[in-house]
Amino acid sequence: MSEQQEREILTYELFGTAVRDIAQKVVDSGYEPDIVLSIARGGLALGMGLGYALDVKNLSAVNVEFYTGVNERLDVPIMLPPTPAAVDLTGMKVLIADDVADTGKTLEIVHDFCEGHVAEARTAVIFEKPWTVINADYVYKKTDRWIDFPWSSQPPLVDRRGGQAH
Repeated sequence: MSEQQEREILTYELFGTAVRDIAQKVVDSGYEPDIVLSIARGGLALGMGLGYALDVKNLSAVNVEFYTGVNERLDVPIMLPPTPAAVDLTGMKVLIADDVADTGKTLEIVHDFCEGHVAEARTAVIFEKPWTVINADYVYKKTDRWIDFPWSSQPPLVDRRGGQAH
């Protein structure tokens, strides 16, 4: 099996297809979110795309840190400030967007943050791994492969950790 076959390759074009597919699933389910809450950074593009496709102008983001470095992972993910005030979400139907549910712990912490405050919280991801602790309500594709996203498949143009620019 080649490396290409062992990976999911998401192109920008396929990303556009995924956004429309997920949005159609939301519409078909009858769910009408008041706000799309993206998990930064991976969920930002999906959140924006869903906002346009579902005609939701109220978009927000939450930053969740899980990886502290290469192969260095916190025991549990933490939400970093600024976080949306829970009171601002009260009574809303929230659609939480992320790129992938891998362990699912990031999605879980944001979903738990919303629970008890919002009218309803549902989750949308492009990819879902079989071992995730939380199954998203809306999924483009389930996979157990490594995923190459178009926005992170190449190294950054700058190295903010003290290295040289590319």
